[in-house]
Amino acid sequence: MNSSRQPHTTDPAPATAPATGPRGAAFLLAQIGAHAAGRFAERIGHLGLTPADVGLLRMIAGQPGRSQRALAEQLGVVPSRVVTLIDGLEGKDLVERRRSAEDRRNHELHLTAEGVRTLRAVSRAAAAHEDALLAALDPEQRTHLLGLLERIAAEQELTAGVHPGYRNRG
Repeated sequence: MNSSRQPHTTDPAPATAPATGPRGAAFLLAQIGAHAAGRFAERIGHLGLTPADVGLLRMIAGQPGRSQRALAEQLGVVPSRVVTLIDGLEGKDLVERRRSAEDRRNHELHLTAEGVRTLRAVSRAAAAHEDALLAALDPEQRTHLLGLLERIAAEQELTAGVHPGYRNRG
């Protein structure tokens, strides 16, 4: 036999080695975002709201009297989509439409008293949600993370305060 043959010196990876998943920042942002969205939906579910409802309530509270058309433009959806979304909130007595005194063709959007109370409950749930989600970070780290995420969102030209999911809702 030929004794000059070299033995195989590289050990193959064991068949039981755990598979490693994606670990990049984009993946982690998506993973944490999906987790956070699901947990937030659970936290507000007892209020009879969806995250989309909450977003609309916040937008209306932030600029009472805005028109449905202006809201549609900010969300980046067709006005008829906003009509459907507002119909749901109006049916829950959270939002009311008022004819515009300046342009009778437009409806201005306002929170009802129940809408204001509900939004306060949402704010408490959102604060608890954020505390739970960021429990691993101290206050300085939370502030730093927020600044970094705001910087990324601005560079990506994301509309502040508007969840991109509105564009995908049918």
